[in-house]
Amino acid sequence: MKMKLYRLSLPLAHEFRISRGAISTQPSLIVELEHDGVCGFGEVTENSFYGHTFESITASLQKATDMLDEYIDRSPAELWQRMLSALDGDLFALSALDIAAHDLHGKRIGMATWEDWGLEWKDVPTSSYTIGIDAIETMVEKLKEMAGWAIYKIKLGTLQDLEIVRELRQHTDAVFRVDANCAWTAEQTIANSHVLADLGVEFIEQPLPIMATRRDKQRVFEESALPIIADEDCQQARDVESCQGLYHGVNVKICKCGGLTPARRMLHLAREMNMKTMVGCMVESSIGISAAAQLLPLLDYADLDGAVLLGDEPARGVTISKGVIQRSDLFGCGAELIRERVEKFLVS
Repeated sequence: MKMKLYRLSLPLAHEFRISRGAISTQPSLIVELEHDGVCGFGEVTENSFYGHTFESITASLQKATDMLDEYIDRSPAELWQRMLSALDGDLFALSALDIAAHDLHGKRIGMATWEDWGLEWKDVPTSSYTIGIDAIETMVEKLKEMAGWAIYKIKLGTLQDLEIVRELRQHTDAVFRVDANCAWTAEQTIANSHVLADLGVEFIEQPLPIMATRRDKQRVFEESALPIIADEDCQQARDVESCQGLYHGVNVKICKCGGLTPARRMLHLAREMNMKTMVGCMVESSIGISAAAQLLPLLDYADLDGAVLLGDEPARGVTISKGVIQRSDLFGCGAELIRERVEKFLVS
């Protein structure tokens, strides 16, 4: 089995800002696995917050080169723990490899990945569209530009958070979700939750920092007027159980947990614990988004607009129209590189 890596720079349609910083391009690494002329694709993005670069991810993936043939006769789930050890615990690198292996497996057997898992594609949730932090008038313009979505996710963590939501509410009756990206205190969260509930907000995502005390997280869980969804506090499978009693639901990110294999396990576990389930994304191409879409039958909420936020990309897969996710006509995870367009996005 052969592995090829593509280092890409993906342009965003607009600068995207959260409480930790802003980007106008997204560095992304595409992993291609090929066997007998069939190709599977995976993706992971660079992430300075979690300390992952092209160089570190590439170095980790190269450690698995001699083991790739094991994917020919064994499933990605069977090999996940073994690959984790081979990659020295690099979950970002493993996430791209695990996605590519699932994609290749599905394409070889002629089935979509969700179908191979025995899931049913019915009553799947629609995706939200994310509005990054900006001047209030610019955020309003972004909302108007993407009018017609049923759900908007609003990035907060500013001195004008409530003013932002109040102003956006003047321009749509859509459902709002807010994500403070660890920027609030317990007191702010509880106070804001009551105002936001009156403004048609559905839930608050990760308001407190990871290092906030358990007492503060439990207080927010008990006193918030809105459900609280864990993101940064739920990165790996072991974190799901820790979130019980502190969060009403979990947002699983494939890159953080190490691929589709653990993401699926985390979602099943969260459901067993009566927590709401959500899958989010980074700003990424249709390869990463299509992989995350395989988990839709297990979700209460979806935030899969990463490719919609791009100005251009060299891939095709699932499509999202005003939040409604349409399956791809491809097997596996349902995405592929458009080879004649790749060179435009390559970086050395």
